[in-house]
Amino acid sequence: MVYEVKGVVARSKGAPVTVETVTVPDPGPGEAVVDVQACGVCHTDLHYRDGGINDDYPFLLGHEAAGVVSAVGEGVTNVAVGDFVVLNWRAVCGQCRACLKGELQYCFATHNAARKMTLADGTELSPALGIGAFVEKTLVHSGQCTKVDPAAPATAAGLLGCGVMAGVGAAINTGGVRRGESVAVFGCGGVGDAAIAGAKLAGATTIVAVDIDDRKLAWAERFGATHTVNSRQTDAVEAIKGCTDGFGVDVAIDAVGHPAVFEQAFYARDLAGRVVLVGVPTPDMRITLPLIEVFGRGGAIRSSWYGDCLPSRDFPMLVDLYRQGRFPLEDFVSETIGIDDVESAFEKMHSGDVLRSVVVL
Repeated sequence: MVYEVKGVVARSKGAPVTVETVTVPDPGPGEAVVDVQACGVCHTDLHYRDGGINDDYPFLLGHEAAGVVSAVGEGVTNVAVGDFVVLNWRAVCGQCRACLKGELQYCFATHNAARKMTLADGTELSPALGIGAFVEKTLVHSGQCTKVDPAAPATAAGLLGCGVMAGVGAAINTGGVRRGESVAVFGCGGVGDAAIAGAKLAGATTIVAVDIDDRKLAWAERFGATHTVNSRQTDAVEAIKGCTDGFGVDVAIDAVGHPAVFEQAFYARDLAGRVVLVGVPTPDMRITLPLIEVFGRGGAIRSSWYGDCLPSRDFPMLVDLYRQGRFPLEDFVSETIGIDDVESAFEKMHSGDVLRSVVVL
């Protein structure tokens, strides 16, 4: 059976997205069709639209999603029809060198669906992050489906599929924040605020939020920031040291991905502190640091890939914590919109008016 559904497509670099008929095939071996209920509008989708990922147009956008499995292919055992799932872009292979070392969170050969979704004229679509979820039904590898508690609303649960997990994981998995430690987070959009929430969840006692927008700093306080710094008005490194008896923080998280911000994070940490880069830089960006400072400060400099998460472990845990009232997942949803409103959501993202717009299908 072939399904004809509506989806959001980016046809060419920088052009406004369009809502078009998408043809979704039956799932092949190891694949699943998911009825998408909600999908967050993420910066990565905008990067796809603008050619910042690759040039494999047309793209079927959307990847931060939750929904219900409606069909499965041969050999699928991890999910069944009717399961409520969050989609992920790390369907671990179990066979690459990372998986064989027991580090599945770094899987270098993640699975995607082999069969292709197409436009009505047969043109093959490139699904964003191997998912493509601004659409009523999508085809994915079954390993991209993580079953979670269906009591969680799809509008909130779906955000674990990318931005929220990236931020929480940067603090807990990559940064290894421990009880009583101090943390600074640079950039208080969705990923940065998730890092703040993750630091609070881990037991950090001092959490400094840094941004150039006072609106975002106010949002950061809702997620657990104990101090805020507007780095347009104040030297961020000196302000952070002022919050930490002059020493700097145990963990500094760059959720922006800009050389100037990374340098601030580097110098804002205490001796033997950890720097975590989770913001995504552009290919042309470079950093220059005195090597003696890299050596003399000790500690670690780490990049966080998808929050170094293992979806099968982390998604259900965070949904359970949300259901217990211990993790504010719903607070990341600024607005719910329709499938026709994705382009306007990109504009709101540019102006910093929202943490997350969520498409409800």
